[in-house]
Amino acid sequence: MNNNEKQPLVQVRDVCKYFKVGKKAYLKAVDHVSFDVFKGETVGVVGESGCGKSTLGRCMIRLYEPTAGEVIYDGKDITKLSKEEQKQFCQKVQMIFQNPYASLNSRMTVKEIVGEGLKQHGTPRKELEERVKTLLETVGLNKDHMSRFPHEFSGGQRQRIGIARALSVEPDFIICDEPISALDVSVQAQVINMLKELQEKRGLTYMFIAHDLSVVKYISDRVVVMYLGTVVETAETEELYGNTMHPYTKALISAIPEADPDRAKASQRIPIKGEIPSPINPPECCRFVERCQYATERCHKEQPELREMTPGHYVACHLV
Repeated sequence: MNNNEKQPLVQVRDVCKYFKVGKKAYLKAVDHVSFDVFKGETVGVVGESGCGKSTLGRCMIRLYEPTAGEVIYDGKDITKLSKEEQKQFCQKVQMIFQNPYASLNSRMTVKEIVGEGLKQHGTPRKELEERVKTLLETVGLNKDHMSRFPHEFSGGQRQRIGIARALSVEPDFIICDEPISALDVSVQAQVINMLKELQEKRGLTYMFIAHDLSVVKYISDRVVVMYLGTVVETAETEELYGNTMHPYTKALISAIPEADPDRAKASQRIPIKGEIPSPINPPECCRFVERCQYATERCHKEQPELREMTPGHYVACHLV
């Protein structure tokens, strides 16, 4: 079934998150971002460090309150939930954090960490230990790990504990905030494959935040490309990688390492010159204008709108 015929599980509508950094200065981390997430799919969110993708994820789970806009989950605006509805929302939406060394409480045992959500949602004490044991087995650990503390585990094992914690309350939607970037390459593949298996078995919906476009291509059904707080391009994965339109996205994809030596020689790297501009009070023009080799006078004066160029493929560029 086409996504257009389905009701989105999550609707992000014109979301902004500004941080005040002076009397009249605002850091615009997320600036008028809109997209949908459909049930059972994985939406990849990519961009350079500082583009606002992690801040967006935190707004969607209400770790940050959006400055403006709406995040609608299952038909309800999450900023207007009652206390009871907020509790239900916390059960249905979870997050896997980027740093497995900082996201786990060093003074709690694995049993306490994974069982914390179960306690909050009324799991009887008699059942709790069995549930924690089952969750650890689901992520490739065992019951002997329950009495240990986070410092006794490797990075990959800690991230598995974080995944078990997210799964503990049986969520429908999980925001994965760069869950493999702090791990060794050999462990990254294990974690990615485990996430895919869990999605198939449990019918989970993911938003996968990353800066590695090869990983995003492997795991995602659709991709949202962000630059300096705004969305510059979004499309289904095959369409985005096969028919890239925005100059920024083209540069990002050209930087993906090619394993085949012959293809690597034939491929042409598109350099992006200069540094990312400051997100503090950015100008009302194309955010990418200072680094784009194709920029025109219009790009310096007018901010491009996100427009649908082909069915489901949206681009914010005057030149497309």
